[in-house]
Amino acid sequence: MTTPVALTIAGSDSSGGAGIQADLKTFAALGVYGASAITALTAQNTRGVTGIHAVPAEFVTAQIDAVFSDLDVGAVKIGMVAQVESIDAIASALLRWKPKHIVLDPVMVATSGDRLLAAEAVDALRTRLMPLASVITPNLPEAAALLDEPVARSEAEIESQGRRLLALGCRAVLIKGGHGEGAESTDYLVDADNALALTAARVATRNTHGTGCSLSSAVAAGLAKGEDLASAVRNAKAWISAAIGAADRFNVGHGHGPVHHFHRFY
Repeated sequence: MTTPVALTIAGSDSSGGAGIQADLKTFAALGVYGASAITALTAQNTRGVTGIHAVPAEFVTAQIDAVFSDLDVGAVKIGMVAQVESIDAIASALLRWKPKHIVLDPVMVATSGDRLLAAEAVDALRTRLMPLASVITPNLPEAAALLDEPVARSEAEIESQGRRLLALGCRAVLIKGGHGEGAESTDYLVDADNALALTAARVATRNTHGTGCSLSSAVAAGLAKGEDLASAVRNAKAWISAAIGAADRFNVGHGHGPVHHFHRFY
């Protein structure tokens, strides 16, 4: 039996709720073996980010090459990339190894509001990584930032932004609606042929640390297991909604606590 494997290329969260730690928890919760290439160390907790230490680009490359040269990677998730050099290194490595599925989560701002991506790196993200992506997973503010536009306010505006993001080279866009308002949280999956609205009840909790990282990792896990994109997104949405719904079972930290990745197990 083949073991599904996913690789996360992202930053580390010292408090364990987001980044590499959230990605690996997500992969494990969904029955996928997780590998990692760390792009940055962060000093952070549920209240915010107090420091970022970037990993040298050549060592990011070394990690990626080590994983691909030995493991049969079914999908790659890319999260926080702190600097232009890291983006170039990741793009070059992925062009060499040619994984079947790449999920790009354009992490720019933490749940706490701390900026995680330098302005000059945003352009590199657009031009080097987005054209390689099977799907990108921006939230509403990130989608707007990638296009240098105001945040979309209506379904028509969201779909329009999704189409313009597609034009930058990715094969599909999942715009996450968690930053919207109302009783329901709706995500929009846009590709060349369709626009699919995926709705779930909005959960009243402040424990949402790592939500975006975990959703994109759940999509990558589904793709690594052989699911088509629409199925992977639907399953990921259902899983993260349940993880948020169970978040208040935890009493972790004094700010935005983590979601419950292992809600199915305890």
